[in-house]
Amino acid sequence: MTALRSLLAATFALTISGLGALAQTGKPEWIDDTLLEAAKKEGNLVVYTTTNEREALPLWKLFEDATGIKVNVVRASDSQILGRAMIEARARQKTWDIVQTANVQKFPAVMLAPVDLPEGKNLVKGAIAPDKRWYAVYANYNAPAYNTKYVKRDDLPKTFEDFAKRSEWKAKVAIDDTDTVWLAVLFDHYGEAKAREILKELVTNLQPVIVDGHLALARSVAAGEYWIALNNYLNLTLNVKMAGGATDFWMLDPVSLFWGAVGVSANAPNPNAARLAANFQISREAQTFLAKFGRLPTRPDVETNPPKVLDSMSGLSVTAKLLSAEDEKKWSAVFSEIFKPRP
Repeated sequence: MTALRSLLAATFALTISGLGALAQTGKPEWIDDTLLEAAKKEGNLVVYTTTNEREALPLWKLFEDATGIKVNVVRASDSQILGRAMIEARARQKTWDIVQTANVQKFPAVMLAPVDLPEGKNLVKGAIAPDKRWYAVYANYNAPAYNTKYVKRDDLPKTFEDFAKRSEWKAKVAIDDTDTVWLAVLFDHYGEAKAREILKELVTNLQPVIVDGHLALARSVAAGEYWIALNNYLNLTLNVKMAGGATDFWMLDPVSLFWGAVGVSANAPNPNAARLAANFQISREAQTFLAKFGRLPTRPDVETNPPKVLDSMSGLSVTAKLLSAEDEKKWSAVFSEIFKPRP
């Protein structure tokens, strides 16, 4: 509870400091006056998001205070949001304005409006969909993690081939059962035959536990339930570490990456507020706020937290990969074949 209170206190302090900075500098750089005037006439904004409430609610409070537009945040899992949006689209309902998830690219193109966001010019290469139907808000890098009480940093493997031989960690290693992007990049990097060879040896020697939920995995490693996460989202490891957890990360080649992105509904009930809000999400103000929780920015002008996290990837092969619904189905089957073999 002490760590939670500290995190909530930090969230409140960050919100207040952000508002103070706004008061000192005047209008935020992400606000377009003409668009704001039109958005104010709409008066509301509906956000579908997977971002947890501790981050999302104070973030959207910044938007509310800067614009006077009331925000309704609907939070659920990626699959729940996509399923809900699909049902509402079939019923021709105008229910949501923007969606922010790690699977925006899986939305049918007709459900997302192509928009030209002014703040998009400040994003890193590859962080914008070619058709401008989504813009990356944060980067989800994949990286293994470890419990700092049970594993020494000097003992960490330098390659996946080395990792696969660490039989002393048998049943102390875990991985989330949805790590399909990580798996796909591993196959791309090594080739199918070599990747299967490495993973077969790893499964035989380490017998990794399959879990459900990346945040739960990060917390379990920090608590010592598992000593190692074969893979996890780097921002979650950082989040738990900053909350006082006994955990840290290290990088192995290749590094897989996918985006947490924002898209604007093609049938937004508040289309002007939607475009203004999407531009806010990729602004320096919003990404600086999210970085306080370990989110990794998609803007070069926003520092990571802790600083220089991305330096650890220097010299490694970093691959951004977005899976379609069909790709996801394919790699889910491969994951099950490798990590959940039938007796």
